[in-house]
Amino acid sequence: MSAFPLEIMTPKQRFFSGQVESIVVQAPDGELAVWAGHAPMIVALQDGSVRIKENGEWREAFHSEGFIEVRPRGTVIFAQVCEWAEDIDAARALEEKRSAEERLRQRQSIAEHKASQIALARAMARLRISRRNQQMD
Repeated sequence: MSAFPLEIMTPKQRFFSGQVESIVVQAPDGELAVWAGHAPMIVALQDGSVRIKENGEWREAFHSEGFIEVRPRGTVIFAQVCEWAEDIDAARALEEKRSAEERLRQRQSIAEHKASQIALARAMARLRISRRNQQMD
């Protein structure tokens, strides 16, 4: 399988840069897989996982909302946050989940309610990725 360049960028850092065989990201309509020679496109991303196949091995990370741009000569992912599965603090993510659930039970403005929903989705995605990583160990 041929490889293609992938860069994952956040506002704070270049999270990943390298040659990969395949990637799978979480888009609003479901998972999106990209291989070498994929048609160019730009797709929004929702909180979820990015799975990267590099040198025949899969590695998983959490990514927040953002977008992916597939280009003829490589792919770039822009996300607000990205962290490797093994770096996720499951206890912190569980606390963030509980806090977001509590905020959703309270009366809130529409904007506060939406922010709480986003926080809950992000915490749940981190927990899912963290649990999958622990099961693989």
